[in-house]
Amino acid sequence: MEKRFQVFVSSTYQDLVSERQEVMHALLELDCIPAGMELFPAANQDQWSLIKKVIDESDFYLVISAGRYGTVGPDGHSYTEMEYRHALDTGKPVLAFLHKDLQQLPAGQVEPSDSGRAKLNAFRDLLQKRMCKFWKTPDELGSVVSRSLVRLINTTPAIGWIRADQITEDLVAGEVLKLKKTIEDLEGRLEQARVSAPSGSESLAQGADIFRVHFKFETEDRKGQSSEWPYTMDISWNQIFYDIGPLMLNEANDREIRLALNKMVRKRSQIPRSNDQKLNGQKRFHSFNISDDDFQTIKVQLRAVGLIAKSQRTRSVKDAQTYWTLTPYGDQVLTTLRAIPKKPIPEESDVETDTMEAAEGSELD
Repeated sequence: MEKRFQVFVSSTYQDLVSERQEVMHALLELDCIPAGMELFPAANQDQWSLIKKVIDESDFYLVISAGRYGTVGPDGHSYTEMEYRHALDTGKPVLAFLHKDLQQLPAGQVEPSDSGRAKLNAFRDLLQKRMCKFWKTPDELGSVVSRSLVRLINTTPAIGWIRADQITEDLVAGEVLKLKKTIEDLEGRLEQARVSAPSGSESLAQGADIFRVHFKFETEDRKGQSSEWPYTMDISWNQIFYDIGPLMLNEANDREIRLALNKMVRKRSQIPRSNDQKLNGQKRFHSFNISDDDFQTIKVQLRAVGLIAKSQRTRSVKDAQTYWTLTPYGDQVLTTLRAIPKKPIPEESDVETDTMEAAEGSELD
């Protein structure tokens, strides 16, 4: 797979035009992508963010230093030194190329002031603390850059750029394997959700734990007068879910769940068959109604232990009801509670024994 590396070339500009051209040619011959001051020759603070971005996107950083220090930025450093320091701070592989003899440079290519020369010398000292090479002519610089960069590419791994039409089947296969692993991980989590309660729900009442339900109902006596009776009933969470869970195999709204709970308290409390002396003479037991507080508590509890969840299906704007549905775990629990196990088939020897015993009993009779 052919990979091209982007190389950021940093230097002063006007005094090193020929030298930069040689370096660009050397990079192109190595199938590298050059980037640098040609993109933004007028350095200023507004362009500094762009410069840093291009350095960050490059694989390698080269700096060329001769007799000029360069335009000074707001922090007192030249933009060339700012670029070099940013490359170091971001861990970019760097190469420095310094002119061998500054005294041989024309007057127009050296710093005219003492302060400029002092800053240039300090910068060159900084460059020499890391790997650097020296050059004297543009041709020599191009040759030194070429050899040094080849060695750096071979010894320092880099990301590089690849043409989209050169992506191999191996690379695609690697991505497919990663996606497959992600899918398997998600499927494993989903399967775990089907057979286990949510984390932390073990401290909540559920299963065979008892919940006291408060409800009311109405009766009529022999004279036709109506009365309302407040009552309570102890019932397990499994019994509650056994009665109302099937409603949510698809989806059920609050009204439907409340009606199911009212039927539950009527059926399981067996009030019409009770021996409560208060109810002597009463008939027509009707209008069973669970308390609103207990109705809300039951919904919250079943949701907290992971048995039900709010439906995410979109409905019409006019339908203001809240709909509930079973979670995968809730579906598993409900199946365990309500599914009828298959009775074991008796073995043939057992059937023969039962038949013989029945025949013997018949003869004795």
